[in-house]
Amino acid sequence: MPLGVLMLATGVLTLLFGTAETSDFWGDCLRVWWKSVRSQCRKVRRLVIYLDNGPKNSGSRTQFLKRIIEFADWSGLEIRLVYYPPYHSKYNPIERCWSSLQKKWNGVLLTCWNVVQACALRMHWKGQHPVVARVDGEYPTGVIVPKKEMKRLSVRLERSQSLPKYDITIKPKRPRGR
Repeated sequence: MPLGVLMLATGVLTLLFGTAETSDFWGDCLRVWWKSVRSQCRKVRRLVIYLDNGPKNSGSRTQFLKRIIEFADWSGLEIRLVYYPPYHSKYNPIERCWSSLQKKWNGVLLTCWNVVQACALRMHWKGQHPVVARVDGEYPTGVIVPKKEMKRLSVRLERSQSLPKYDITIKPKRPRGR
């Protein structure tokens, strides 16, 4: 299962692979990705993450929001989640990366990590190969944050007045660099 992180400013594409797409997989992938790029992004204080509002990363998915809050606190970054409305993910630049990856593994039996990795490393995005990594972990589906805990966490979510479902900001408990 691939998860892609595309840095719009540089065109650097990171492809992270795991066994299942869950909210916890998303959280782990963000940590792995940030660890790999933070030394080059020392001045970054805020990440804007464009999402397709899928079932694993929805702005109403309690486990996803919990993991993003944890990521904000761990990284010290302010996180802004911006969701494309239904049927508009085609405007998200990361979606164009998937067709390039599909061309590289079209017709290939993806039987093991070495084959997946080799196919992914053959692709190009903006003239460069992607960074490819594997994220191992147990990722059970259907994890839901209990209502009492979610009530406590939801005060950390700053939802846009005009687009509360599509624009959420999360500030870290301790901002980075302070």
